[in-house]
Amino acid sequence: MDGGNQSRVSEFLLLGISESPEDQRVLFWTFLSMYLVTVVGNALIILAIGTDSHLHTPMYFFLANLSFTDLLFVTNTIPKMLVNLQSENKAISYAGCLTQLYFLVSLVALDNLILATMAYDRYVAICHPLHYTTAMSPGLCMLLLTLCWALSILYGLIHTLLMTRVTFCGSPKIHYIFCEMYVLLRLACSNTQTNHTVLIATGCFIFFTPLGLMIMSYVRIVRAVLHIPSAPGKYKAFSTCASHLAVVSLFYGTLSVVYLQPLHTYSKKDSVATVMYAVVTPMMNPFIYSLRNKDMHGALGKLFLGKAFQRFT
Repeated sequence: MDGGNQSRVSEFLLLGISESPEDQRVLFWTFLSMYLVTVVGNALIILAIGTDSHLHTPMYFFLANLSFTDLLFVTNTIPKMLVNLQSENKAISYAGCLTQLYFLVSLVALDNLILATMAYDRYVAICHPLHYTTAMSPGLCMLLLTLCWALSILYGLIHTLLMTRVTFCGSPKIHYIFCEMYVLLRLACSNTQTNHTVLIATGCFIFFTPLGLMIMSYVRIVRAVLHIPSAPGKYKAFSTCASHLAVVSLFYGTLSVVYLQPLHTYSKKDSVATVMYAVVTPMMNPFIYSLRNKDMHGALGKLFLGKAFQRFT
């Protein structure tokens, strides 16, 4: 659709999940509570790992970075959502929308890549325990993390720059809680075939390749654990992976509900599903990783109680 009287959209209207004033008041306090819990939970994970020398290991190094990524993710989306819920002005500028889109796309990819790196760490720890220290050296951990960041930044840049080529016309209303790529493409009135092609190609690489590596890692982990003769040994090996598996299942489960569907079927109802991966998943990750983890319990106890905690442990 190309018309001569089209003008570039200067702003979008983020209408959120509901336009009802009563619903918006409830949503404001709900999302504010969830945001505070997410920030506090992930910040505590980072502080506990950073201050406890016993947790200065590759597994907790990547966990701290996962929590940092989740902090950035929710801060990119929820504060603007809270402002919109309290204000009659739902506008977000064109530049602001693309900025939000860039960080959203980059940080989702980064979450995915860090989860894949954590799966590799568990694979080495369980399948090659004697070589773990040398195989997961600090230098390699930093290299893997740098690669995760570089790929995520590149992924976000590609899609954001392609979005700048898209022309928007007509109603700038977005029935979503943030500027989401699928929604923006549906508002386009110019040819978006290139965006779709690149989205499929890069999406398969940045998401399905790490997922495949995670599946391969866990197949080998299961084989190795089944060869452990003692039941306590099997339980201990599986318990080190349980939290990671729960987070991976939550991450991919919520993403698949939203994105494993044709673009033309994408509708307002998917805004509710988006809340799961945009808000609920970052909030749940700290609880999942600390719920049954004795090392995290000890680190959090020392963080809160200091020397008083150490005297009783």
